[in-house]
Amino acid sequence: MLAREVHIALPNLRLAARAWGDPSLPRLLALHGWLDNASSFERLAPLLCKQFHIVAVDFPGHGRSDWRASGAWYHHVDYPGDVFAAADALGWQRFDLLGHSLGGGVATAMAAACPQRISRLLLIEALGVIASAPEKALSHLQGALADRASYGNKALRVFANEEVAVAARMQANGLSREAATVLVARGLKAVPGGFSWSSDPRLTLNSAQRFTEDQVLAILRGVRAPTLLVLAEPDAPFLPRETMERRIAQVADIRVVRLPGSHHLHLEDPQPVAAAIRDFLANASEAQA
Repeated sequence: MLAREVHIALPNLRLAARAWGDPSLPRLLALHGWLDNASSFERLAPLLCKQFHIVAVDFPGHGRSDWRASGAWYHHVDYPGDVFAAADALGWQRFDLLGHSLGGGVATAMAAACPQRISRLLLIEALGVIASAPEKALSHLQGALADRASYGNKALRVFANEEVAVAARMQANGLSREAATVLVARGLKAVPGGFSWSSDPRLTLNSAQRFTEDQVLAILRGVRAPTLLVLAEPDAPFLPRETMERRIAQVADIRVVRLPGSHHLHLEDPQPVAAAIRDFLANASEAQA
């Protein structure tokens, strides 16, 4: 099924999005990973169109969405508010969430903070945000301030053509050519001399503050929605098994599925991920019956 391009007006900026499926079906908001875009779900969403009306948003500063205003920065705690504002603009009071990587961390926070609005939680390669040890707080702050002081001196990387950008994305994330091409098609803009990333360069700056692992665990204990967590095997280095098992134990109603693949397994090989989601939905329906 072909996707529809959607624009969502928020009070302070405009989000771009992709939509699939019949609007009368259960509503699913899909949230992509850091420096990805809504096309992250371009191969998975058509496989779920009989179950959901899917809207995949470009986060602020990503894909074709507006950048934050000059002088503003990107904090992960701001993204849940952006997504709830998008849901409000769509007229969605209660809905399901699908999140990959950064989007999974945002979706987890949303489900914990406002459980009355989230029916089911579908996570791919994420359960909460990446945490940091308390003793690293000062170095994070110092790094962020140094980045911001030198931000104006950074020049955008310019690619001679789209194929060069695809090769760069393949090298950066270990993506196949097909998967990288899908993301790059939505993640480039024309500039003098060729193309550059459409994402806001401020997204690459150091974060000034991160949650500690104890804070992440406390948030996870607030998740009430039936949850599916799809993880790739082998484990991603930033999702160590011991940490993930400790986080999984905090969520009251969670099912974990491990599938062979890489961090972008929903884009590289969407069929098994779609099957896991459909099976989860069927089991959840039986439990409610």
